[in-house]
Amino acid sequence: MNILLTGFEPFGGDAINPSWEVARSLQGHVIAGATVHARCLPTSFGGAPEALEAALTLFKPDLVIALGLASGRTEISIERVAVNLIDARIPDNAGERPQDVPVRPDAPAAYFSTLPVKAIRNGLRAAGHPAGLSLTAGAFVCNQVFFELQHRLAGRGVRSGFIHVPALPEQAARAQPSVPSMGLAAQIAAIQLAVAIALESEEASASAAPDEGAPTS
Repeated sequence: MNILLTGFEPFGGDAINPSWEVARSLQGHVIAGATVHARCLPTSFGGAPEALEAALTLFKPDLVIALGLASGRTEISIERVAVNLIDARIPDNAGERPQDVPVRPDAPAAYFSTLPVKAIRNGLRAAGHPAGLSLTAGAFVCNQVFFELQHRLAGRGVRSGFIHVPALPEQAARAQPSVPSMGLAAQIAAIQLAVAIALESEEASASAAPDEGAPTS
């Protein structure tokens, strides 16, 4: 079995992106009998879908988890919905800033994650990792990749979805005002566990657990 784990290159003036640091740290790991293959996606609306498609074609994965940075969030955010919208608040790494356009004009308005999102949330919390469910992956390249991923794998029986990670402490130290952060080792451990849960769990096993606390955005 193959797992595809993607992260993004740095963007917005940062020199590092924890999503890629986490993904590449797990490159080659065997989790529950499946091998992790990590790929770094360009933070650009033009380049990310092509890189994603190339990775899907190469590895033919049984599970795909795309990772992205959500600076300002306090926890590992398991995304539930990808929306068919691009509305960039800043330019991407190619200098493009599309606004109020669909990811795919001929596609549905939204796709749900096919990961066992509540099982992942509950498992991470039980292991001591701050984690929550999120109803929006934004409208930047993260959401574009999430939408493209779900669109390309729709009906194929491959579990897939998107998880946002917080900023690293070194990023928080430079931010004005400061933002919440989580150390890289903690992020790696959390995503490694999320992968294992996604491989082994059925969503029904966690469906009785209600959503509680403030929603992430």
